[in-house]
Amino acid sequence: MNILVINGSPKAEKSNTYQLTKAFLNGIRQEEKEVQIRECTVCRMNIKPCLGCFSCWSRTPGKCCIEDDMEQVIQDLLWADITIWSFPLYYFTVPGALKNLIDRQLPMNLPFMEEQEGQIGNGGHPSRYDMSGKRTVVISTCGFYTAEGNYDGVRSLFDHHCGPGNYTAIFCGQGELFRVPELSALTGKYLSCVEQAGREYISGGISAESREWLAQLLLPRDTFEACADASWGIEREEAGTGKNVSAEKKDSDTLTFTRQMAALYRKESWPGKDIVLEMCYTDVGERYQVLLGKDGSHVYTDGSLTADTKIETPITVWRSIAAGEIRGDEAMMKGLYHVKGDFNLMLKWNDYFGGAPTQAEPVKEVSSQKNTDMNIMLFPWIVFWVAVSISRQPGCLLSIAACALVPLIYYQHKKTVYDVVSSALVTGFCVVMLAGASEKMMLPLSYLAFGVMWLISCFGGLIPLTAHYSKNSYGGEDALKNLLFVKTNRILTALWGILYLATAVISWFLMRSAVRPLTGLINSVCPVLMGIFTVWFQRWYPARVARGK
Repeated sequence: MNILVINGSPKAEKSNTYQLTKAFLNGIRQEEKEVQIRECTVCRMNIKPCLGCFSCWSRTPGKCCIEDDMEQVIQDLLWADITIWSFPLYYFTVPGALKNLIDRQLPMNLPFMEEQEGQIGNGGHPSRYDMSGKRTVVISTCGFYTAEGNYDGVRSLFDHHCGPGNYTAIFCGQGELFRVPELSALTGKYLSCVEQAGREYISGGISAESREWLAQLLLPRDTFEACADASWGIEREEAGTGKNVSAEKKDSDTLTFTRQMAALYRKESWPGKDIVLEMCYTDVGERYQVLLGKDGSHVYTDGSLTADTKIETPITVWRSIAAGEIRGDEAMMKGLYHVKGDFNLMLKWNDYFGGAPTQAEPVKEVSSQKNTDMNIMLFPWIVFWVAVSISRQPGCLLSIAACALVPLIYYQHKKTVYDVVSSALVTGFCVVMLAGASEKMMLPLSYLAFGVMWLISCFGGLIPLTAHYSKNSYGGEDALKNLLFVKTNRILTALWGILYLATAVISWFLMRSAVRPLTGLINSVCPVLMGIFTVWFQRWYPARVARGK
């Protein structure tokens, strides 16, 4: 299969649209192994405007009188099975150089008038060559918040050129976002869907689900337009005067970056009171405050507000974090930046500055996400400890029944290895006790086994037990990549493991004392206190690390 890419952007490979085109080609390559690709980068080619002399129709049929690179382009168009037109929207149509190329296709037509089935307009010219079976794709981005209503000129052009419905179009608004490294997580999802579209296209056609997803906005209109306005580095008041803005009056790159970050604030995350975030860029000596309010965000440059959360960071580090070159938690653990004041903002950073994307996940990523639940792991143990303490044989039977019910819960929750191990261990203890083992022996051993299970998960590069369950409140699976999150949970898991080892020893003595009936009650007090400590530690420890201690 032969594919010709006509890159009509003056920015060549740096084109925002070209990123979509590359993703589309990647999708095609995944499905079609025998692919040859040629590229025409229009801005690097010598293609002069059409003279309108019609020599190609009369004196030199099929050959233009201008000798330049257009002759090779025509040969490539005839060679290609699929032609992909890739370009940004310029004044509601194609860039000028690309329009020259389109005009210069005249030698490919015959001069005679001919009505064609399904044609647009009141006249047409037949092709000089057999173009049947050839396919056309049009990919374009624009700088408006949406493509809708802005591509009428382009659609009309290609409807005339190819015939309505005879080409596949991917038109994407908010194209400038694809050049912002700090938004790569957002734009990456869109590019993955374009790649999916490429796979579907070569296999028969882009699905309705993918088309629907591609038509959605990357960011809401107000968020995108705020980001776009901030990127110019000038105030709207200055821009509206009609005067040139001198370089001295333009925002610094650091202030522009801060304004763009502030534009991504999700006002629906407002917690009921205003928050003042202070960004101190230590390497350039600049400080700005971002007020996060009910109606949006505002950047203050005079330091007049009292900061709730203060981030001290080199701008280079924060840019790297925003661009995804380094994880924020990793940079914090390395002491590359420090946070003072209320750390709650950092814990919910993605909620506040997620950009409020409106689209759903790409079709290929849609799945029913299930959360883990620690109660699934605890359920068999609690039934065992309570029931067996009351009556051994009925308690063991009830505990085995509880373990048998656990798999039914997996239909609504995601299971972990600890859920499975817990059910297996409890069942094992019950079987041994039904065989005649004393509860004086088995109950302390059960606490010992439970504590060992917690401690084992702290070593050997394993994800600590508590992290598998608390991740649901910190971004799901992505939280397991957060070094600070994992370290916090490793400490907590170790403490819980030690607690249950101590409980095993205490139970051993309590089961042989006069207060044996109170064993269950006594053993319940420490976990309650530990639970209170856990809630406090989950906030205190990350904040302590953030302060550089």
